[in-house]
Amino acid sequence: MASKAFQKIYTQLESITKATVALRAQGITNEELATVSGRLSQVVKIKHDLVTLQVFGGTDGIATNAEVIFFGEPPTLHVSDDLAGRFFNAYGDPIDNGPSVDGEKRFIGGPSVNPYRRKQPSELIPTGIAGIDLNNTLVSGQKIPFFADPDQPYNQVMAQVALRADVDKIILGGMGLTNDDYLYYRQIFENAGALNKIICFVNTTEQPPVERLLIPDMALTAAEYFAVDKHEKVLVLLTDMTLYADALSIVSNRMDQIPSKDSMPGSLYSDLAKIYEKAVQLPDGGSITIIAVTTLSGGDITHAIPDNTGYITEGQLFLRTDSDTGKVIVDPFRSLSRLKQLVIGKKTREDHNHVMNAAVRLYADAANAKTKLENGFDLSDYDHRCLDFAKDYSNRLLSIEVNINTTQMLDTAWELFGKYFNKTEVSIKGEITEKYWKN
Repeated sequence: MASKAFQKIYTQLESITKATVALRAQGITNEELATVSGRLSQVVKIKHDLVTLQVFGGTDGIATNAEVIFFGEPPTLHVSDDLAGRFFNAYGDPIDNGPSVDGEKRFIGGPSVNPYRRKQPSELIPTGIAGIDLNNTLVSGQKIPFFADPDQPYNQVMAQVALRADVDKIILGGMGLTNDDYLYYRQIFENAGALNKIICFVNTTEQPPVERLLIPDMALTAAEYFAVDKHEKVLVLLTDMTLYADALSIVSNRMDQIPSKDSMPGSLYSDLAKIYEKAVQLPDGGSITIIAVTTLSGGDITHAIPDNTGYITEGQLFLRTDSDTGKVIVDPFRSLSRLKQLVIGKKTREDHNHVMNAAVRLYADAANAKTKLENGFDLSDYDHRCLDFAKDYSNRLLSIEVNINTTQMLDTAWELFGKYFNKTEVSIKGEITEKYWKN
């Protein structure tokens, strides 16, 4: 071992796997960064003096006498207001041809905010998408995933949410983005003139999968700077958490750890919780809200990744293509926001809860009518009206293409009620109906 400018240098590897190397070393800390033969690496396991390093670029071509240089610290991000409008890689280095950011150096992946310092979420985050704002309203400080099949346009939905959300900063953590998706995000943010409040950390499919493991921590370290230090409302968008979990699986398998359900590591729950629990509403007005995409395999929500996610988060938003209209909608049956009752009717109009429940009930009646039709039963006049209502409801409210405010959503729903039903069939409290019914 030699020492150079306080860095520890070793040249004797004990073992090499596809993603990791191991060596004997003293005074090393967990998550410390190093280079192995010039490739960035991170400590993932320490047992006595045997240190295992995860090599981000893979270990192909690394010899047993490769030079290992320890940095003496875990990954960091320089935080300042200059982060805004910039694109970075998984290490926090600029990828937009701009200068490096000068600022305070912060370690990534620190603990979440002490519960004593938290406040109950109570601020509405409007997105302009009725499937969210009307039926599954988001609240600042909430953590919620989009569940979607890989062929759903979830990146477009995330970009729409980013542009429409009434927040101070939007931080995108892109994991395993195709180059097309990365360029899509850049182009749509630049064209919208919204770069001044957007910060992006991106790992593309061309880069090593294990680099994805740094992306959420980078994004959330930036989020904590703006929420805690600057008292701003921050929305963090993470896509795709399934690819993040796959990277966890790659590392654990190559370290010969015994896999758990669906080949995932046994630490999956805590690995996901460490990210999602960074969502917080602070008493001084700052907040971190997390919306993350979890892609499904064949719609299977029992897979370990969505299954664990559902236990950690406060609901889910389920994307699907509506067979009647061909539009991508936020499914009212399979979506849920567990915090919506904190804002609907309080930060929105008094009829919100009544309209939401009535519309979903009538949509359910349409689903029953459709089943009757498929099974060859005769449909009643009410059944036919429910089916017509469902198409209109899907087109004008549930479709992710719709961009209107919550008051317009409620007015549209009342218009549809009056078009297809009488007051009794809608079953909303008399005084509310009299006030808002549209003939």
